[in-house]
Parts: sequence; C-alpha cells; structure tokens
Amino acid sequence: MTEDTSGSRSKPARKSWLERISNAFTGEPQDRSEVLDLLRDAQQRNLFDNYALAMIEGVFEISEEQVRDVMIPRSQMVVVDDDASLEQVMATVVPSGHSRFPVIGDNRDEVIGILLAKDLLQFTTQANEQFNLHDIVRPAAFIPESKRLNTLLREFRTSRNHMAIVVDEYGGVAGLVTIEDVLELIVGEIDDEHDIEEGINIRPQADNHFLVAALTEVEEFNEYFKVNFDDEEFDTVGGVILGRLGHMPKRGEEVEFQGFLFKVLGADSRRIHRLLVSRLAPASEM
Repeated sequence: MTEDTSGSRSKPARKSWLERISNAFTGEPQDRSEVLDLLRDAQQRNLFDNYALAMIEGVFEISEEQVRDVMIPRSQMVVVDDDASLEQVMATVVPSGHSRFPVIGDNRDEVIGILLAKDLLQFTTQANEQFNLHDIVRPAAFIPESKRLNTLLREFRTSRNHMAIVVDEYGGVAGLVTIEDVLELIVGEIDDEHDIEEGINIRPQADNHFLVAALTEVEEFNEYFKVNFDDEEFDTVGGVILGRLGHMPKRGEEVEFQGFLFKVLGADSRRIHRLLVSRLAPASEM
C-alpha cells in the first residue's frame, strides 16, 4: 500500500488486464493437479527425495479422501462382548495383538465403548471375580462414513482419541478407523504388532483369510497355497494384483483371481504393501 500526502493510506491498485494476462502465462499453478506436477518436477531435479514427495502427496490425499476409503470394515473388526469374563476377553485380546477393541452389547450392531488392552493389566494380580468389563470400558467416538480424513485427523489430535467407530447413514456400525490409518496415507506404511512379522510373508487368519506381504514371491505363494500362478510375467503377488487391476490401487480395493479374493490392506502412491487374501469356496459349496 502507498501513503498520500495527507498521511492517509490508499487502497492497493487493482492489477491491470495486461498484468493479469501476463500472470496467466507465467506457469503459476492454477489448481491442485498443477501444484503436484510442479512438486514432482522439483523432485526429479533432486530438490527433495521420493519420501518427501510421497508425504506431500499424502497430505493432499487426506483432504480428498473420506473415512469410508480407509476404514476397517465391520466384518474384520476384532470385538469383545460386554458380558465376557476376564478369560474370554484375554482369549480375544492376546492373539490379536491390537491395543484397542470395540465392546459390543447384546445387540450385535451396538458398540457401547472401547477397551484398552493396557486397562487389563490391573487384573493380572487380582481375583477374577473382581473383574467387570463395564468398569473399564471407555466412551467410543462415532463418526459418519463421509467425514473427510483431514477433519478426522484434527479431531483425533484435539480429543486424543486413537480410534473411532464408523456408522452408516442408518446409524449401523460400518467399521472402525484409527489414527494410524490416516497417518499411513501421509508417512506410508507403519509397522505395528498386528502387521506381518519380518521374515513371515504369509500369516493365516480365521476362516480361510491370510495376511500376505505384497512382496511375497509368486513361487512362495504357489507353494503355500498349492496353486500355479504364472511367475514369468510378475515376480511378486503385488505385481500380479497390479497387473489384474491395471492401476495403483487404494486401500480397500478388491479383485478376484483364480479362486481367491485379494483385498488391499496397505498401499501408497508407489506400491502395494499388504494384502488380505481369502480363499473362495467352490460354487458347489456356496
């Protein structure tokens, strides 16, 4: 701004039509896509590394994605019954390796709170008859499927919650989402206690489900499942899935292939990390 001789401030002059036309041809980005193109070009010129670019892309992604895009669906939730004994709770908690568990009531579609595994430690030295799950259940946060992930991340930080229960338009439980699910879009895969152990590429789950590292060699997959996937075109299971989909998948995408259902559990802008592989029943058994 400029100041006139009377000492009062004048409004900044509006850009002339010539200046506006000139700016249009300077190469300044006009939308988000052009901003990302500039950043990718900068990375190609070694102004920053691939990991920094992936994080920036992740920040843009969470502003576009909704909770439904990253949530763990209801069918894969590990839950605890509100009337369970200490032995029953421990039988669920210990093998799962998770740290938080939705607690459900008699109505299987009702989540009454969240159990933190650390809250069970006090009962390791007490008599079991003193255990009452309702005494240690914490309130659950409920959010709609349509909530934007950047909004959810702010709410997680403000409330200090690490898990939220996702509900559909009818109020039913659709799944759950954790702060880790959101952060992984920015920083990439975060290994934790329920991820595939180092050196173990295929880990069986319940009901013909298997956690499979995307870098598992096709030869190893064939030997484990007694199948004959072609290993000439692709070396890894992740490569096979990329070939079937024809694009870099997002978390939650699924594809059926030769008697299996492959669901992407972890992926970033460059590669697939983890898959949930389900062996499909033959048509005669369905």
